[in-house]
Amino acid sequence: MQRNFLNVHPDVIKLGLVSFLTDVSSEAIFSVFSIFFTVVVGASAALLGLVEGLADFSSSSLDYLSGWLADKSGNRKPLAILGYGFSSLAKFFLVFANSVPTLAGFRVLERLGKSFRGPPRDAWLSSVAEQQNRGYAFGVHKAMDKAGAVLGPILAYLLLSKLGQSARTFHIMFVGTAIVAVLAVLVLLMMKDRPGQPHERQNIFKAWRTLSPGFKLYLVPAGIFSLAYFSFGFLLLKAYTAGFAIKDVVLLYALFNVAFVLMAAPLGKLGDRIGRKFIIPLGYLIYLLMSLGFIWETQKWEIVVLFILFGIFYSIDEAQSKAFIADLEKDRRATAIGLYNFTTGIIYLPASLIAGALWILHPAYAFIFAAVLALAALAAFILLRNKMAPNH
Repeated sequence: MQRNFLNVHPDVIKLGLVSFLTDVSSEAIFSVFSIFFTVVVGASAALLGLVEGLADFSSSSLDYLSGWLADKSGNRKPLAILGYGFSSLAKFFLVFANSVPTLAGFRVLERLGKSFRGPPRDAWLSSVAEQQNRGYAFGVHKAMDKAGAVLGPILAYLLLSKLGQSARTFHIMFVGTAIVAVLAVLVLLMMKDRPGQPHERQNIFKAWRTLSPGFKLYLVPAGIFSLAYFSFGFLLLKAYTAGFAIKDVVLLYALFNVAFVLMAAPLGKLGDRIGRKFIIPLGYLIYLLMSLGFIWETQKWEIVVLFILFGIFYSIDEAQSKAFIADLEKDRRATAIGLYNFTTGIIYLPASLIAGALWILHPAYAFIFAAVLALAALAAFILLRNKMAPNH
């Protein structure tokens, strides 16, 4: 198999570049969105919870459909282009958004593109990554993805520092992010397609029956954990209320992504070596510790450490969960990844709504709720993991 200096298939790097450019665009926006939405535009924390919950649901609402279409037709590139293209168009809509309804609409609509592109792209990745190297390949891709999420917030920080926290600055930022998003689509258009084996007779409503028992068991702890997993926007808001300026919150978000980038590939290699059935619960444990930390933090440096910890958790959750699903589901990987994203995404909506309601009572209540459910998910995974995947 053809490889490069990172010891992965060239498509892993190319798809990583697409994700890098997309995240430069998306994460520059997201690093300021929760504060812009609540502080600048004047929306409430409860409304932020609703919008972020809807955005999380939107980001996975089409996963099952796109995964099924990818497996049914064998086409991956056209579906990925459609998803990335829709997100790019939505960012041009943001250029004209200057009110609570239009900003909320952008946030939800832009995530639809993310939902549609994920399963075909991840199935593409799994098809070019060997079994013994799969966790590392997914880790490399996600490291490139999140490298964009480092650069995006840094560019946002530089703009805010240079031009000030004005409406004009945000407008310039939004125009620039839309242009970068288009570049990502152009890179994908130039790639050679890697079609999968079509399953033309597969029925979307019966596809569940064709998936492996191990994958279905994995949905149990994944579903429990999803209820603990409220929007990251609340962590950014927490940092702001703790005394960080808006531009410093943006740097915290960049730091979170730096931790992700540095840990994604090593954790992928560790998963390849010891088995992903040990890496996944490690992610739940780290999230549990982070939630407890946000309950008891009293100083700014503690918040900095917690953002780093969250980056380590996220590198497991984003990359190794997909590699684990690829281990469990040998045949219909796009369908399985799509169903996983759809299931967890449905649960993200009430998770963010609950977090928003608890936040109004006291922010600590939201983190207590998350810690309890993370512990429950950890226990469920440990009880079921040997039935899921004996080797990984």
